[in-house]
Amino acid sequence: FSGVLAEDVLRALLELQERLAAATAWAPGAGRNVSLQDVCYAPLNPARPGVGDCAVSSVTQYFQNNGTRLALTATQRGRLNAGTVDWHDHLIYCV
Repeated sequence: FSGVLAEDVLRALLELQERLAAATAWAPGAGRNVSLQDVCYAPLNPARPGVGDCAVSSVTQYFQNNGTRLALTATQRGRLNAGTVDWHDHLIYCV
């Protein structure tokens, strides 16, 4: 894996997504600050979405937009495929 699928790029993308999720802007017409949950697509909670309800289309969603999950490793035991699996294997399995 290289380019946009390098771990440092995925971590930077997670950080950017967190910053965007926390961003607000003054909306003069509404007379208040608006945020992501005011404008996002939240099909499972359309009436009162929180940031966690917003649908995110990103490669980081394979890790639930969570850096801790991106860092997880596991030991795989088997006669032919023993070893350590990490985010590479998880992404291949999901895609």
